[in-house]
Amino acid sequence: MRRLTTIGFDADDTLWENEQFFQLTEARFREILAPHAEGAHVSERLLAAERRNLAHYGFGIKGFVLSMIETALDITRDKAGPETIRQILDAGREMMAHPVETLPDAEVTLAGLAGRYRLVLVTKGDLFDQERKLAASGLGDYFDAVEIVSDKNAATYRRVFSRHGDGPDRAMMIGNSLKSDVLPAIAAGSVGVHVPHALTWVVEHAEPPVGEKLFRQVERLGAIPSLLAEFD
Repeated sequence: MRRLTTIGFDADDTLWENEQFFQLTEARFREILAPHAEGAHVSERLLAAERRNLAHYGFGIKGFVLSMIETALDITRDKAGPETIRQILDAGREMMAHPVETLPDAEVTLAGLAGRYRLVLVTKGDLFDQERKLAASGLGDYFDAVEIVSDKNAATYRRVFSRHGDGPDRAMMIGNSLKSDVLPAIAAGSVGVHVPHALTWVVEHAEPPVGEKLFRQVERLGAIPSLLAEFD
């Protein structure tokens, strides 16, 4: 196998918790709209709005809040009052203010790799929120570069790993999302490593590329150093 010089890491649900806060807020949203619709229907309508709005708002809390407001208006046929909208906005602000919870092995893994490889954080979502979480995580100093992108595809990884490394064929991308972190990185020519997270958003689900020579899966970040020995 080729020798790797650059390692990309996803952020949300790879280095720190993220989806659990969206799910907790969605549960609160179902309670807010309980007088108007059953919880399962509210979640179904919200997911449909999120899918529709990704092209307009992108990924992150702000788009999620706007989708909740749109869903509330749709379900109530534009009768959701100021109090309902205020509750949704308050829920969004609470998400933005929540402390960052790093995942097990995140810091020790980064500390062990820093200096040996070029480490690049490749994350998508709202710029302000991602910068906030990186600063609060205490992990920023381990990275040689940070790329906050609107979406992740093969072109994204070719650009990022060419700008901050020796090209995608000398890079590895690590993340919890098969759809965003693994499959497009492999399409770009990089090694794609899946680190599963129990709460990965349904929009990020995809089938693993079984049999693909550039695909790897580990159950925790702490297994990354041993995996890298395969490429030395």
